[in-house]
Amino acid sequence: MSDSPGRTEDHLRRIGTLIRDARKHRGLTQAQLADSLGTSQSAVNRIEKGQQNLSVEMLTRVSDALDSQIVSLGTPGAMHLRVHGGAKLSGAIDVKTSKNAGVALLCASLLNRGRTVLRRVARIEEVNRILEVLESMGVRYRWLNADNDLEIVPPAELDLSRVNADAARRTRSIIMFLGPLLHDHPQFALPYAGGCDLGTRTVEPHMIALRPFGLAVKATTGEYQASVDEGVRPTRPIVLTERGDTVTENAIMAAARSEGVTIIRNASSNYMVQDLCFYLQKLGVNIDGVGTTTLKIEGVRHIDRDVDYSPAEDPIEAMSLITAAIVTDSEITVRRVPIEFLEIELAVLQEMGLQYRISEEYLAANGNTRLADVTVLPSVLHAPIDKIHPMPFPGLNLDNLPFFALIAACAQGATLVHDWVYEKRAIYLTELDKLGARVTLMDPHRVLIEGPTHWSGAEVICPPALRPAVVILLAMLTAKGTSVLRNVNVIHRGYEQLAERLSELGAQIETFGDV
Repeated sequence: MSDSPGRTEDHLRRIGTLIRDARKHRGLTQAQLADSLGTSQSAVNRIEKGQQNLSVEMLTRVSDALDSQIVSLGTPGAMHLRVHGGAKLSGAIDVKTSKNAGVALLCASLLNRGRTVLRRVARIEEVNRILEVLESMGVRYRWLNADNDLEIVPPAELDLSRVNADAARRTRSIIMFLGPLLHDHPQFALPYAGGCDLGTRTVEPHMIALRPFGLAVKATTGEYQASVDEGVRPTRPIVLTERGDTVTENAIMAAARSEGVTIIRNASSNYMVQDLCFYLQKLGVNIDGVGTTTLKIEGVRHIDRDVDYSPAEDPIEAMSLITAAIVTDSEITVRRVPIEFLEIELAVLQEMGLQYRISEEYLAANGNTRLADVTVLPSVLHAPIDKIHPMPFPGLNLDNLPFFALIAACAQGATLVHDWVYEKRAIYLTELDKLGARVTLMDPHRVLIEGPTHWSGAEVICPPALRPAVVILLAMLTAKGTSVLRNVNVIHRGYEQLAERLSELGAQIETFGDV
């Protein structure tokens, strides 16, 4: 690493600290990490103490085992962020297109034999991973311009024997390949889904949604083995036991090329589901009930159409930017906000004392989604009377809940935040304590937050879950002094150049790497 022994020892100690913190965030013991690396617990102990020389191969294996890039070896992009807190933000910023819609549309492009062009796609790691999987199957893609327009051209026949397992395991979105692939592949295998570490999320709701289309899945070592009975089609309405976004999307994609009419009840009507439906409608699939919990889909057995589609803006990014204004007590205009997917959030914030202005509404490029510009004004906040908890759309969005934990820490009084879906994510919110917040973990789903907080700078390693990681970054914007957020790759999964864009509003954020 260096020809200076002292410098080498320092690098090893710092890398060891990163590995130890990443392991603890993963909830692994040294013995469990050793097993996954094929080494001994004593070797892991030496590594974490900085007493073990590390080869590039071993660093790669450790990064893979922890799903966390430990060092950057010729890889573009920042590893860590240094934040000088206390700066006021000002100006205006546009919301980028939806990450979750983008990955769903990439999966849905497998339904189409024709060319798909998606406009202004979020150029983030989650999208990159899906593209790597598609490319390994034989799909050709290219970025058309600086606006991130993306062209996708499928092969005459997909090659599922060469699926990029490493990319697939790094994203939960791989589960959404089941719906498209069941149409043309009687048997296929997919690697286990990965992504954020949010606890055990069963795939059984997906199976309930897809069994009526003849799909059976057997879990084997490291992958799902799928088989399809091509003679089976839904004979009655499909009732989803979980109103999940990806579950609904899988069912929609299965129905899109199934002959006849499929009715899906208890369907999610969330923003990414609506974008998927609008895209499929352009492909000639008749879908009634978009935006409701009952969908009626008339499938088209063969789809071969060149299509151009613009996904709508991301309500979760919009909430992130609104939160940045709130916690820094700044006036910011967030433009192109998909307002119909933030109305509950804004109503709760108004109850807490937030002052803001909303422009006249206008349509997104998809011709359907309502947008508005939201100007956040400096406000004195108080805790809400009731607990804050998510609900399926049109309720408060599950992915926006962590931002309310941070906002509650800036408000006067005690707020109970109930994350009833994920059994781990609430735990990550306790990381705000390192910056001065008072967060009490009531159980794996609930935290009690007492504000207001006297924020102070600290060094924190990114939680391995996307939204809590961004919450920590936003808290650092208001904390006195200098903070360091380490291992920010998880943020790149869902946000495009977030640090750079916040800096354009006046935030003082620097990027750097250790090695």
